[in-house]
Amino acid sequence: MAAWSCRFLLQRGTRVISLRTRAAAESPVLALGCVRTVKTTTWFDEHLTEDNQEYMRKSLGAEFNRQTADKLNPLKDEPWARHEWTEGSRRVGLVAVKLGMAPVWTKTGERHVVTMLQVQDCHVIKYLSKEDYDGHTAALVVGGKNVSPFYRSEEEMEMFRNAGVPPKQKTTTFRISDNALIKPGTPLYAAHFRPGQYVDITAKTIGKGFQGVMKRWGFKGQPASHGHTKTHRRPGASGPGGDPAKVFKGKKMPGKMGNVYDTAYGLKIWRVNTKYNVLYVNGSVPGHRSCLVKVRDTVLPNRSSTLLSPPFPTYFTEEETELDEDLYDSDMFIHTEPSLTLD
Repeated sequence: MAAWSCRFLLQRGTRVISLRTRAAAESPVLALGCVRTVKTTTWFDEHLTEDNQEYMRKSLGAEFNRQTADKLNPLKDEPWARHEWTEGSRRVGLVAVKLGMAPVWTKTGERHVVTMLQVQDCHVIKYLSKEDYDGHTAALVVGGKNVSPFYRSEEEMEMFRNAGVPPKQKTTTFRISDNALIKPGTPLYAAHFRPGQYVDITAKTIGKGFQGVMKRWGFKGQPASHGHTKTHRRPGASGPGGDPAKVFKGKKMPGKMGNVYDTAYGLKIWRVNTKYNVLYVNGSVPGHRSCLVKVRDTVLPNRSSTLLSPPFPTYFTEEETELDEDLYDSDMFIHTEPSLTLD
């Protein structure tokens, strides 16, 4: 889609001035010119029929699957040296898609609400050494969910080509310890985490727009009657007084709500589906449905004891034993098993 814009200019002698200036309105007009500019915002599939668009999507998906299956990435070279897990090691995280919420039950009958997160096409993109990152720790760039290359910049496409993986919709950085290095191009699965572990999940919250203090900060509000007129949901006095004579920074007032990154700490993993790469995480997770979230091991000190002997540095399908389709926590009730037995 091409958009044309026209801008008129006035010329007086050797100077060129705009129509909006006061000098142009008062000076005699010697010449009038028009400058036209074109802005192109054409999408790659704008002039294609629906059948051709569907064909391109299928061909791109088949090409991405073939590239991932054939391992056309640095994994065809010699693998990097692996180290054993030690106390204080920091592993890489995952990029997952939020599917929705569902209920689960424990063996004692307690009901919990879980959020389902699916790990789609997650790969390690790039390794950043300690000197290249921040001078303190090394890091790994991880990407998730394949996307069309038409939506990525040339700099991003160069990074994906160096890793030998399809372009990703979201890329993020995870800090790691020196013994948790993973070669770029390595796929990451939901089995990277196990039931019973606790994770921290970061995502952008749902944007609510401009909201008042009752919705944004949970204010009680003012009485509905007894002399109050049109002040029922207002914050009231801001309390500056005569001494400070100002409103302090950070005062809870109306404003834009949501659309910021938030982290939910210490969420328990109840179930892991290794066939479809789905994590069942306890409670709610920031973000709307189908958004991309960042999942990593928790940093809470009282939950670190649950990280004993995790898959380190990650789960490799080629070398480790094949896992069950569903991995459950020891306290979770499994619906496929009989709850009553008769003698």
